[in-house]
Amino acid sequence: MGRTKNVTDDTAAVAAAEVKETGAKKTTAKKTAAKKAETPKEETVLTEAKEKAPAKKAASKKAEPAVTMTIQFKGKDIAAKDVLEAATKAYMEANPEGEIRTMDLYVKPDEDVAYYAVNGEGREDYKIQL
Repeated sequence: MGRTKNVTDDTAAVAAAEVKETGAKKTTAKKTAAKKAETPKEETVLTEAKEKAPAKKAASKKAEPAVTMTIQFKGKDIAAKDVLEAATKAYMEANPEGEIRTMDLYVKPDEDVAYYAVNGEGREDYKIQL
């Protein structure tokens, strides 16, 4: 009987080890399955965040539209860009060491002139012929 008992004890020990091992495998399998179940959700959130982020960057990097402004009066076409360039040139010729931080233009087509103010300062002689 002692021998049977030993075999039974050994069998019981092996069975207990198998149960522990199987239990550990089941727990590990459950944890792995849980991680796998959570991972797609996290990946989906990350994927959605990545997809949304470039859309915001694209929106913030909008290029300024190309604008051409032309003043038409009494059969004349006066391009605003040309008036700005002429006013800048006239100011720099009169003030070679001057710095233009801001410029305001006042176009008076009925007088064929444009007045300008530089850095908030304007004078009667700050004008160009159109």
